[in-house]
Amino acid sequence: MPKITIIGAGAVGATAAQRIVEKELGDVVLTDIVEGLPQGKALDILESGPLCGYDSKITGTNDYRDIEGSDVVVVTAGIARKPGMTREDLLKINAKIIKGVSQNIAGYAPDSIVITVTNPLDIMTYYTMKNTGFPPSRVFGMSGVLDSGRFASFIANELGCSVRDISAMVLGGHGDTMVPLPRFTSVSGVPVTELLSEDAVRRLVDRTINGGAEIVNLLKTGSAYYAPSAAVTNMVEAVVKDTDRILPVCAYLDGEYGKKDIYLGVPVKLGKRGVEKVIELELTEEEKKALDRSAEAVMSGIADLEKLEGGSTHG
Repeated sequence: MPKITIIGAGAVGATAAQRIVEKELGDVVLTDIVEGLPQGKALDILESGPLCGYDSKITGTNDYRDIEGSDVVVVTAGIARKPGMTREDLLKINAKIIKGVSQNIAGYAPDSIVITVTNPLDIMTYYTMKNTGFPPSRVFGMSGVLDSGRFASFIANELGCSVRDISAMVLGGHGDTMVPLPRFTSVSGVPVTELLSEDAVRRLVDRTINGGAEIVNLLKTGSAYYAPSAAVTNMVEAVVKDTDRILPVCAYLDGEYGKKDIYLGVPVKLGKRGVEKVIELELTEEEKKALDRSAEAVMSGIADLEKLEGGSTHG
C-alpha cells in the first residue's frame, strides 16, 4: 500500500486522513507537534475501520522520522488568520512553519510528492518547493479543486440538478483574486452560460470567490475543512492511482500563460509523477486580465516573503 503522510492534525489534516483511509488509498501517518493530538485522532480513526469496513492503517506521531519512505506528503500545518492579524503576520508565521516542515520532508521523504494546503496557499507552495529543493512538478497546492467544487455545488443548487453532471473550472490564486471560468464550466457538456442568465452566473461566480469567507463568517471560530479535505483526497487519489486526471491545482509555471517562476491555479494532468502536464486554455482578453491580476497578487506575496527572508526565498 502507498504511504501517505499528513503533516498537521488539525481539522483539515485529520479529516483528510479519515477520508483517505476510508477510501483505502494507502496507509496514513498523521503527524503534528502537539503531543498526543495526532496519536489520539489516528487511534480514533483506526478504531472506525471495523465499523466502516476499511483495512488501511493509520498511526499518529510527533517524530518526523516516522514519515520516512512516504509516497505522498500533504502539508496542512500552519495557523489560520485571526482577527486583527495582518496578511504579513500570517505570512511570517506560516513561512517559518513551512520552512521547518519542508526541510524535514526533504530529509526523511526525499522521493515524495508534496501537496500543500497551508495559506496563503500559492505563496506557501512556492516556498515549499524552494525549501525542499524538489522539482516543481513534485510540489503543488490544493486550490482549484476546492474552488471548482464550490462553484459546482452552487450551480447544482441553482439548476436543481445532480452535482455529478457538472464540470467546473476555476483558475488563479487561491483567494479573492481567483478566476472562476463559466465559459469552461458545463452541465453534461452544455456550457453553464447557456443554462443560466448572466446575472445568475455573476452571482455564483462572486459566491465562489467568497466561498471560504462565507463559511468563516458563519462558523465565527474556525474555517472550512470538510470540502478542503475532500479536495485533498481527490488529489491524493489521482497521484497514488496514477489516473492522469485533469484537475485545477496550484502548479509551477515556467512560461505557460505567459508566467514564469510562480505558482498559480491552472488545469494540469495529475499522476504518479505529480504534475505531468500544464494544460493551457485559450483565454479571452477579459479572462487573461483577471488571471494577470491574480498572478500580480501572488507575485506581491512572494516579494513580501523575500523581504522577510532577507532577499532570498531559498533561506
